[in-house]
Amino acid sequence: MKARISKGVAPLVAALVLTACGSPVLKQPAIEKPAAFKESQRASDEVRMAADGSRWKQGHPAEQQPRGQWWLAFNDPALTALIGEATRGNANLAVAAARVKQARALAGIAGAERVPQVGVNVDAQRGRLAPLQAGQPQDAPVAAQTSYRANLGASYEVDLFGRVSSNVAAARGDAAASEANYRSVLLSLQADVAQQYFRLRATDAELDTVERAVRLREENVKVNQRRFELGDIGEFDLSRARTELATTRADATGLRRQRATAEHALAVLLGKPAAVFSAGPSPLLDATRMPSIPAGLPSSLLERRPDIVAAQRAMEAANARVGVARAAMFPALTLNAAGGGVGDTFANVFEWSSRSWMLGALLATPLIDGGRNKANVARSEAALEESVAAYRQSVLVAFAEVEDNLAGLRVLAGQTAEIDQAVVSARRTAHLAQKLYEGGRSSYLELLDAQRNLAAVERSAVQLRGNRAATTVALIRALGGGWDAPATGENAQAKN
Repeated sequence: MKARISKGVAPLVAALVLTACGSPVLKQPAIEKPAAFKESQRASDEVRMAADGSRWKQGHPAEQQPRGQWWLAFNDPALTALIGEATRGNANLAVAAARVKQARALAGIAGAERVPQVGVNVDAQRGRLAPLQAGQPQDAPVAAQTSYRANLGASYEVDLFGRVSSNVAAARGDAAASEANYRSVLLSLQADVAQQYFRLRATDAELDTVERAVRLREENVKVNQRRFELGDIGEFDLSRARTELATTRADATGLRRQRATAEHALAVLLGKPAAVFSAGPSPLLDATRMPSIPAGLPSSLLERRPDIVAAQRAMEAANARVGVARAAMFPALTLNAAGGGVGDTFANVFEWSSRSWMLGALLATPLIDGGRNKANVARSEAALEESVAAYRQSVLVAFAEVEDNLAGLRVLAGQTAEIDQAVVSARRTAHLAQKLYEGGRSSYLELLDAQRNLAAVERSAVQLRGNRAATTVALIRALGGGWDAPATGENAQAKN
């Protein structure tokens, strides 16, 4: 009766032990995903349905899906060429690529534990024993001997409690996280190049505006100089004209410095020394040619953002390491086998009479470890909690970044519409002020005020143009380099 009970209980105990020491089931952290981005202008029916007609679904990592060359939506060959150069030459991207290779190699090392380890040992020895060691009298002569050995050995750890499989899963999770980090670095690099490029072009446009103001101030100085010499105006107006000219020239000098700094930063992104890189002037003249990027669904953001994918893979690796730590508390079974030969000559090693073999099994289990394994389990579980919190934080940050850039584009569009009207009015005001001053119907201060206002409004319009371009790129970066629907706009040519 007892034998039957023990036979029935043994499998149950074994099953409970195996369940207790395996990796815990990883539950996706509960994260509140809004049905739509608050700042998005999409209709409610579009919010519940993706661009391809599919319903909202639970996000799953899709980091292997191609995101396309999103920068083609800007229809700018110079930008395309710069991003190609950066992809080939950036040092940070090369660092990330090397880390991917390291992580893949470590995953291969961990996976090697799944198969038996086989090795060959061949050695030769020559030595002399002491007479007593050889069983001879103290003064008996003992000749030196030479021995040769050849041995084929194999060992294999039976994965009783999931240590090997959990270790492999952790290494593969690390490799997947490293690959996702590489894609995150690549996306950041591409976005940085695009933003720096548009920043450089916006500076060119602002410099062009200020240089036009310099030429206008120079003409004012010449006119006022002639009028002063003729006695039409006093020295006050001439002095004010010269002051405005010097101030505007100083502004132009500051913008040239700002342009040089932006050009140097772009060179670093391309992986080139700043001294050998030069970008010709290319003012950003029209912001309406920027593509309009649809935000898509918040749930799909979890699939597109490579940094979120990296956080999820790191969470999976941490979960697998909990299984590794738990397995260390249970016995480890290793099977060993060896076979070969020993002889006094190398030829004798391979004779049948010289053969030797060994089969063995080693079962090792911890008894007293001072609480080390238990503490290691606690540490692994805490690391898992950390990775879960990091994943939740990365998702929240991603949602906020999309909302920020959607709001930024919406506000910038309104500002641009207003500033465009202001530019038209300021130009008309400056033109009328010039006519009135030339006709002697207004003072130079009124003309100067109108010209200052025009210069300030035009510079604001240029700065808004650059901010709009940079924010468009920032939205693409926040969306993970892709979107649900084709980009709309006059020059949109790319779809992810």
